[in-house]
Amino acid sequence: MNFDDPMLNLATILIAGIVGGELVSRLKLPKVTGWIGTGMLLRVLALPGLEPGDLGKMAPFTDFVLGFIAFTVGATLHLHSLRNAERRLSLLVLGEALITPTVVFCALYFIGGLPLDVAVLLAVIAIAGAPGTTVIVVREARARGLLSGTLIAGVGLIDMVAVGAFAFWEAMLRERGSGWEDAVVALGVEFGGALAIGLGCSLLAVGLTRRLVRASSVGPTMVAVILGAWGLAQVFDVSSILACTFAGITLSNIKHDTARSAEAYLQPFGGVLFAGFYTIVGLRLNFAVVIPMAGIVFLYFASRLGGKSLSAFISMSLAKVPRGVRNHLGLALLPHGGVAVGLIFFVQSQPQLADIADSVAAIGLAGLAVNQLIGPSATRFSLQRAGEVGQDRPRLLDFLEEQRIVLGISGDKRALIETLADRLYATTPMLVPKSEFVESVLAREDEASTCLGRGLMIPHTMVPEGEEVRGVLGLSVEGLDLGAYDGRPVHAVVLLATPERDRPRHLQILGAFASALTKDDDLRDQLYHARSAGHAYEILHADAFGDLNYFVDDALERVGRERA
Repeated sequence: MNFDDPMLNLATILIAGIVGGELVSRLKLPKVTGWIGTGMLLRVLALPGLEPGDLGKMAPFTDFVLGFIAFTVGATLHLHSLRNAERRLSLLVLGEALITPTVVFCALYFIGGLPLDVAVLLAVIAIAGAPGTTVIVVREARARGLLSGTLIAGVGLIDMVAVGAFAFWEAMLRERGSGWEDAVVALGVEFGGALAIGLGCSLLAVGLTRRLVRASSVGPTMVAVILGAWGLAQVFDVSSILACTFAGITLSNIKHDTARSAEAYLQPFGGVLFAGFYTIVGLRLNFAVVIPMAGIVFLYFASRLGGKSLSAFISMSLAKVPRGVRNHLGLALLPHGGVAVGLIFFVQSQPQLADIADSVAAIGLAGLAVNQLIGPSATRFSLQRAGEVGQDRPRLLDFLEEQRIVLGISGDKRALIETLADRLYATTPMLVPKSEFVESVLAREDEASTCLGRGLMIPHTMVPEGEEVRGVLGLSVEGLDLGAYDGRPVHAVVLLATPERDRPRHLQILGAFASALTKDDDLRDQLYHARSAGHAYEILHADAFGDLNYFVDDALERVGRERA
């Protein structure tokens, strides 16, 4: 009897992974840890059709999931949504490019005594994170906040840095003696080719969705983009992961709603895709290789953790982010995933690197096995310590995301409202022309000043379209003379655009701000002197100030109890 059928084997992997994930989740651990552990157990059992040599038949499935992960991470890099985060992310990427590989290289070369070539490649592979694992853990924990946002956006950029650094050093080692110029060319070809493929696939999809494809077929079209970007990258021998990432970035910034539709289309199948993928990853990990080289594997793991912790701490300190992000980001970056596996397999496929491939694969995969089992729990622990677990429920001020907070506002009323309107229209879809919106706000302001005293002003107007309240927050440490009735300078200006049908929430927002900022001296002082937009966001979303930015469902539940 032949059990070597890929479909049957995939079904076995899925069932085993799903059961393993559910059992582990009952221990309050991330499901991804259970999926990986189940795969490792299946490897030990060596069931027919599930032996290491049979896993190549699963490549189309694992390639698609990797492409989907890369596309999704790329789609999170929506430039308008990253307003105010540029400095934080730039410093993080710089730290990961310099500090993490330096710490790992020094540990492996000077302490571990590994050959130079092996230490260099393992050091750049150590940069890579695990976007898929990270996204799963954040969603499973229902986390939301500055750490979660930094983590998801940062891990995609970090993986791009890892691929670039690997392409450079791999070319240097493969073409020994040819000079750094060839390595730079190889790096340019890798990124240029992947960018061209991702851009081309995305532009084709945009053209189809605008002229031919109906809304009901947008999701399948995005799946075709992922498959096409991955396949073309394979044909032209460039990074498929980068190609799918660039496709996601392009679509997200040209037509954001279309990029999000791909994720929404595949969301119901996410459990199946990830359970199968990470169980297969576990099948590929041979934990038996950890035991003979436990010392060097521990050194690799510890130096990578130390490098990422130091990198995150220094970069976040320079970015002046809140303590919760600065102290916990490094540990949250611990997971090591698909990009690292792909880079290790690439080393094994290069004849010019045959003399070091076994060492890189043995140490790299052993370290990966440890990271994959510990990393997801480390990320969840970091999210818990930062107070972001279970915070994805709708809040009253959800519209005031970090990119919609402006520091250092100035000018008279017209100049101020125009500045805030510019940010509103840059970060939010609005159908009303900006000039019409500004004039409507000013007309409302002429009727009666919206300066509420104690440094707060809430200019607003009703708009005919939209499903939710939209707005931006402007802050000034010095304060502005805007004719407040109490004679005090204005430090916080909340510009609101409210649909006619959402007038009750509009009144709730006005009441919450007016009550909290005029009565709570601590909250008012913290908000008015926020060091950055991220700091202001953390203040508004802190549990300590839940009376201002409360959970909507809790408020509805209280109202229901009062009426009963």
